Amino acid sequence: MQPSESFVIDEKLAGLRLDQAIAQVFSERSRTYATNQIKQGFVLVNGEVITKPSYRVSFEDEVELNPLPQLERKLVAENIPLEIIYEDDDLVIINKQAGLIVHPGAGNYSGTLVNALLHHFDSLSSQNISRPGIVHRLDKDTSGLLIICKNDYSHKFIAEQFLKRTVERKYYALVNGNFNEEEGKIIAPIGRDRQNRQKMSVDLVNGKEAITHFAIIKRFKNHTLIEARLETGRTHQIRVHFDYIGRPLEGDLTYGANNLHVYNAGQLLHAYELSFIHPRSKNLMKFTSELPNYFKEVLNNLKAQ
Repeated sequence: MQPSESFVIDEKLAGLRLDQAIAQVFSERSRTYATNQIKQGFVLVNGEVITKPSYRVSFEDEVELNPLPQLERKLVAENIPLEIIYEDDDLVIINKQAGLIVHPGAGNYSGTLVNALLHHFDSLSSQNISRPGIVHRLDKDTSGLLIICKNDYSHKFIAEQFLKRTVERKYYALVNGNFNEEEGKIIAPIGRDRQNRQKMSVDLVNGKEAITHFAIIKRFKNHTLIEARLETGRTHQIRVHFDYIGRPLEGDLTYGANNLHVYNAGQLLHAYELSFIHPRSKNLMKFTSELPNYFKEVLNNLKAQ
């Protein structure tokens, strides 16, 4: 079983419905999941089981969540090919292919990166029993570099760097439209979309701080290749931010409109550079990854226009 999780209601959350508060704290989960947890008696407020999602939380209430037992599935190792960039006793650097989901979730219990990791490696961190080895993630259709942790020591060490924002992550993205500037910074808080809980959106009232730096790499007639650097790491951050400023990512099937001009199989987004301090040696580690061939082909076709 996964361990229980808890948090304390701050001033920002005070007065919200219990299901809303949970969904805001755990932004990677849907409000539906929170509602099910509450109705089935897996949520406690100040030690008492609460079964009404509409229950209003108060300042300094302590909320404890226990996982839904039906989400606990036995993870099966699957022989899915992986591109391993680097490996030692503590961690692995994977160049994830587009189309591969990182970890199991509702409706996806096989065919994920986690299933592949269980096949390829004998030891993985166990900080999250349903996501062995996973310390950060990329969206299904985003390609590029990921850190995989082999033990709990390395997991905690790397996770602390993410928390302190000392892991540097750079992406290439092809966005629709053009820019007047050569570089810029998008500062816009992100939260769960109120109309569609499967999406994220800029929420100036209740969203969490989100900052994306960008620089122009190459300009095309109707597109721009940009380098994006994450200062924060919110769910779907790059996709949401560029859609917010009217420059949605080419190929993105979730965010943006009229942005499937030259590619329609998912956002053209690639995590090409990753740097961090190694948990054992304490040396700076830096890795880069070339654009995948399908991304290069799109760029070559744009050059020819």
